Amino acid sequence: MAEDLKAQVCRVACIATEGQLEVICREQGVKCDELGINKHNLCDYEVEYLCDYKKKVITDGKRQTIQELYLVKWKGYPESSNTWEPRRNLKCIDLLNQFWEDLNAEMQRQKKRAAPRRLDPATVSQLIQRAKLRQTLKQWETHLNGLGTHKGHIYVRNQVDLEGPPKNFTYINDYKVGDGIMLNEVSVGCECTDCLGNPVEGCCAGASQHKFAYNELGQVRIRPGLPIYECNKRCHCGIDCPNRVVQRGIQYSLCIFKTDNGRGWGVKTMERIRKNTFVMEYVGEIITTEEADCRGHIYDKEGATYLFDLDYVDDEYTVDAAHYGNISHFVNHSCDPNLQVYNVFIDNLDERLPRIAFFATRGIKAGEELTFDYKMKIDPVDAESTKMDSNFSLTGLPGSPKKRMRVECKCEVPTCRKYLF
Repeated sequence: MAEDLKAQVCRVACIATEGQLEVICREQGVKCDELGINKHNLCDYEVEYLCDYKKKVITDGKRQTIQELYLVKWKGYPESSNTWEPRRNLKCIDLLNQFWEDLNAEMQRQKKRAAPRRLDPATVSQLIQRAKLRQTLKQWETHLNGLGTHKGHIYVRNQVDLEGPPKNFTYINDYKVGDGIMLNEVSVGCECTDCLGNPVEGCCAGASQHKFAYNELGQVRIRPGLPIYECNKRCHCGIDCPNRVVQRGIQYSLCIFKTDNGRGWGVKTMERIRKNTFVMEYVGEIITTEEADCRGHIYDKEGATYLFDLDYVDDEYTVDAAHYGNISHFVNHSCDPNLQVYNVFIDNLDERLPRIAFFATRGIKAGEELTFDYKMKIDPVDAESTKMDSNFSLTGLPGSPKKRMRVECKCEVPTCRKYLF
């Protein structure tokens, strides 16, 4: 009977976070293997972040000394357990440096030369909010990197304000196919053993009457406007084939960061990128042009749209990265961009549904922001080739793919056109 009752026990998902559960366990003195709380560390104290700072005068006879004290938020404990600790007790060098970086930035914002002996409540509140924001962004960063198997690491930084991860946005690494759209997988592949050195009948590109797109370093060697045909799952070659570039995913460490000139979030590279190398795909939800028109009207009212027409041969489909997308969702516009768009075909050869890939137009230095021209023509050599004239806009740019208002450009490059549309 007891076993039958156990089997009927209702089990529901816990809505508390692991951090909240850890606080409860430590308050109640409960050990938990899943949370890593055992008899050896139940009473351990680890600094989660620093909340406040003050200087205290210590008098010893005729001698006076200044003692620096920090208010510590302990990891796994409620804020009611915060304690003031002297500097000599704190071994968390990184957290101390981060606290002073935030405090100095706040003093600069308040136009004060140095921090006072005791911080006012408004400053303390700002420091705590920034510490909590950093935790939130770190959690999101961990989530983003846990979704993919690509080589490059994605960082998230916001040193400008207190805005956290975007709401109503789901990060994806591959296209989400909308209702009524069918992606037909390729049925044949190449028979090459050395696709670059000894391609059989021109490899996959030759089978589609086009040129092999890459050199031995994986750099694109065909001009913008020409399609890229990579080897697919039916091909005899392996994953190390030089004709498998875009499908390997992001190879560079990139950073989603908050811009300081009103352009919202942006993306910068954390390492040097060679000219003509693949950087990222523009990933989102594939929808019909009719659906894009409907969504465009809604996005107009919201003042934001992420619609990218797939008009390589016909204007039938659009990629919408508003609510589903990858890191390209955050790439800003520039009138002098360092990224160029290419149409890529891998496991689907339907020319109405190319993959959209960004390649570096020049060498890009570590720390440099990645940008592309929202009005870029995919073939700057041939003025008649305007199939990828992007019909595209991002946060704060009113308009749909079929209608544009005059929008001021904030790219600040010497060749800026002053207006996006």
